Amino acid sequence: MRWNVFIMLGLLMSGTILAQNGGINMKKKYANQLPTGIRGDAQVAYQGKSIDQMIYEFMAEEGIPGMTLAIVQAPYIPRVVGYGTTNIENGDLASIKTLWPIGPISQGYAAVAAMQLYEKGKLELKAPISKYLKEIPTAWKEITVFELMQHSTGIADYRAQEGFDASKTYTPAQLIATVASIPLAFKNGTDVKQSATNFLLLTEVIEATSKMSYNDFVKKNQIDYIGLTETYFGADLPKVKQEEVAVGKVHELFKHDKLYINAAETTVGYQDKGYQLVKVAPLSGSTMKGFSDIWSSAEDVSHWDIALAGSILIAKPENRALIYAPTKLANGKTVPAMAGWQFYKHKGLMDIKGSAPGHSAFLSRFTDASELVCVTLLANKEGVDLTNLARRVAAAFDSGKMGTGTNDDQLYTYESQFSVAETMSRLEQNIKAMNIPIFAKFDHGKNAEEVGLDLLPNQVIVFGAPKVGTKLMQDNPSISIELPLKISVWQDQKGSVWLTFPQLEKMAADYEMQNNPIIEKMQDLLENLVARSSSVY
Repeated sequence: MRWNVFIMLGLLMSGTILAQNGGINMKKKYANQLPTGIRGDAQVAYQGKSIDQMIYEFMAEEGIPGMTLAIVQAPYIPRVVGYGTTNIENGDLASIKTLWPIGPISQGYAAVAAMQLYEKGKLELKAPISKYLKEIPTAWKEITVFELMQHSTGIADYRAQEGFDASKTYTPAQLIATVASIPLAFKNGTDVKQSATNFLLLTEVIEATSKMSYNDFVKKNQIDYIGLTETYFGADLPKVKQEEVAVGKVHELFKHDKLYINAAETTVGYQDKGYQLVKVAPLSGSTMKGFSDIWSSAEDVSHWDIALAGSILIAKPENRALIYAPTKLANGKTVPAMAGWQFYKHKGLMDIKGSAPGHSAFLSRFTDASELVCVTLLANKEGVDLTNLARRVAAAFDSGKMGTGTNDDQLYTYESQFSVAETMSRLEQNIKAMNIPIFAKFDHGKNAEEVGLDLLPNQVIVFGAPKVGTKLMQDNPSISIELPLKISVWQDQKGSVWLTFPQLEKMAADYEMQNNPIIEKMQDLLENLVARSSSVY
């Protein structure tokens, strides 16, 4: 959904405005002293917009109350910024120490824990889980530990079962029982489908081999080991020093107790319900173990992310390569995902993302030695895809390498994990599944070949619902030139594959149809189609 909220006031603080108020003269004065081109753009702007401006605009469009951003240019964390509020009712400000549920990013910590036990010789990745877990269904006994990490088991996801409520407390045995009798979706090791049950079972294996609770093992070998002071399991949140402030009141304890100065406070999460933000019951501390059970600050996530780069958490490079590379299945199929991470054609790019109740989380890693930039975004609205925003934020540090190559103000552009042909096939399937008519497909690469010219793969699909488009044309017939809808899928010179479509809300302004609810829904539809068609998870 697209919103206009008070967040836009933050534009007054943007780097664009600061640059207009004297920055040019300083640049001329010190032109021969300031370094350029060493590690990206020190002014952190992309296509004429500062990072602050991009984020405030995005928050306004998506109706996000609060967010924290952290940027890594390894080994530094040069920017951590809080935007908006963590609690609409009280107006508490998002800060660099705000604690957010990091959702499926939690899988990364579980995968590291498993690899640490593997390096200690306590865990066999290719061993069946029945070696470590005795009380499991017969159909699961030959599934391996590594298949749990790959999400290649076919085991049903307990989150999808009737009655599951993330705000309630369950034991692992209770959650496993909800899916124990469901047949495998596919033979283990032959395909990939994300399931929280896989990582619940992985934590059970970790406990059986480490002889410690999963939480204690991760705390000892990751959280405490690298000094993360704002990272907690949900079950440990009661230990966090935060003041309970009634609506209309102000913080007082920091005046008398030093522990409340710049305290690490938790957020309140929200969902969109018919253009209204509705508070969501918080995630239970012990639910979604191993999959979505960690709360952290954006800075701590970035600190942990830097530790992934070398031998600090996983000692051997060949072991790091097992979980930071696409899944290669025994049947020869390769899936560009592993342990919650997804991989792209852009060299060294990987990300891990998703939602927790009332929240959205994103972490991308540009791991190539020429880049080493990572972006963490944590927000307190559920179901927001932060991928496009994070890509533009990364591009602000070096647009030549990490940008989309398109005008992001006019076009919505999203990198695919697949080839042009496979991306187009997935896109077509998703459109048909929604019963939306497809009017035409164009293969520009093939057309170029037929006239003796070379063109990298480039295809366009044209589709739409006449009933919806007609309503727009009834308001302004000239908008017919923009209809039906279209999405382009193309490959760039570096091998990256992109999906692109016009920013409909920007286009609507040309027809004096700003804030038209039909156009807003069409924009959301296209964004969802693009995300689902280009990603494994």
